[in-house]
Amino acid sequence: MKFIGRVAELTKLKRELSSDEMRMTLIFGRRRVGKSELVKQALKELHTKSIYYECKQVTEESNVQGICEVLSENLELPKLGYRSIEPLIDYIFSLSTDENLILVLDEYPYLRENVKGLDSILQALVDKYRDNTKLKLVILGSYVDIMKSLIEHSNPLFGRVDLVIDLKQMDYYESALFYPAFSVEDKVRIYSVFGGIPYFNRLINDKKSVRDNIIDLIASSGARLENEVSMYLNAEISKIVNANEVFEALARGFSRYSDILSQSHVSSGPTLVDVLDKLIRMEVVEKKSPINDETNKKKAGYYICDNLSLFYFRYIFKYSSQMKIMDPDVFYDKYIANDFEESYVPRKFEEICRQYLIRQNRLGKIAPVIEKIGKYYYDDPKIHTNGEFDVVTLDEKGYVFYEVKFRKKMLSKEVIDEEIRQVEATNLNCYRYVFFSRSGFTEDETEKIKQIELGTLYK
Repeated sequence: MKFIGRVAELTKLKRELSSDEMRMTLIFGRRRVGKSELVKQALKELHTKSIYYECKQVTEESNVQGICEVLSENLELPKLGYRSIEPLIDYIFSLSTDENLILVLDEYPYLRENVKGLDSILQALVDKYRDNTKLKLVILGSYVDIMKSLIEHSNPLFGRVDLVIDLKQMDYYESALFYPAFSVEDKVRIYSVFGGIPYFNRLINDKKSVRDNIIDLIASSGARLENEVSMYLNAEISKIVNANEVFEALARGFSRYSDILSQSHVSSGPTLVDVLDKLIRMEVVEKKSPINDETNKKKAGYYICDNLSLFYFRYIFKYSSQMKIMDPDVFYDKYIANDFEESYVPRKFEEICRQYLIRQNRLGKIAPVIEKIGKYYYDDPKIHTNGEFDVVTLDEKGYVFYEVKFRKKMLSKEVIDEEIRQVEATNLNCYRYVFFSRSGFTEDETEKIKQIELGTLYK
């Protein structure tokens, strides 16, 4: 299976694992985001002796036996009889005093759960061998809260970790490398559903239509990803009813805290705060504040930032009873097709354009460099109106306004002029206007008005 993307993360990891000194690496991120594949690819390219063990939800002794088996097999050692983790890890440290050796403990929280004081045990061994071993210790985990706690000041491992990789979802550009045969329009549509999770993207067949991929993978009874979102949430959240209520409200477009509270039927404000905080830590929900009023809590909004979760709660969770008794094509046409094309994808296209701007900014291709990007809140007390512009950037010269259109028609000068008039009416002072268009433009751009066609995003 070809390894795709993750160039920066792979480069950092290989550099750490190639060191002649003892190094400790911590990698975490949500399920299916590609942590294990990243490490396996690094090991494949380095050809260094390694012990890769995926910890299991079993007793300490069972995990120790599992590590012993891998160790004996990979290093051609006789059968080992260790029964507890501390002397085994000590032995592995001692093996690498003269040559490089990599020890990978995948799903570390499972081992930690059944070994009292495991963090302290590792800390003591790291301190003991730091100056006279070449071991590279790599710890992975999907329980983000637990993994992040390992680098907090109160944890014994604080200050011992040399590299931390918080593995995020891929952006729209890297995700599209999984399905190169799609048109640029269909790449937008597919990303809008499956996001940047490599596991999902490997399931996509770019020889089929977007519609068929959606039906086959999530929008039909028994589809491979039909229960993926619910299983992920159930594994992380104890009171799933409250999470489902919040997701339903967010999927319907309610983003303000007060609106979510009234629409979600969550029992109390403190409960809602707890649920939102948990979903944010899981990186399936994000909190956004306007770039021109970042400290105003009343103007902050909550949004589902995981594409599959948004699609699931907008279409599958809501109509699950109908899906179970209907023909998949009929179900898709009745409950998904029109809204998906007219509303859902155009909104996700805005996020893709934001990612494009961030990507270009990091590559040094935008001048002046963007310092802030996000929503812009406007308030006109004279005519008693307020609202938000979805994509605005701020740099040393001032604000730049962006309008994003995922429409079949080319964007005309009349539409552009009207958009600019609406912006000027709010007193947002922009020195430039940028328009993204799926179908191109009828007029050439000017010095103040920049135009970006869809194909440019994938070059």
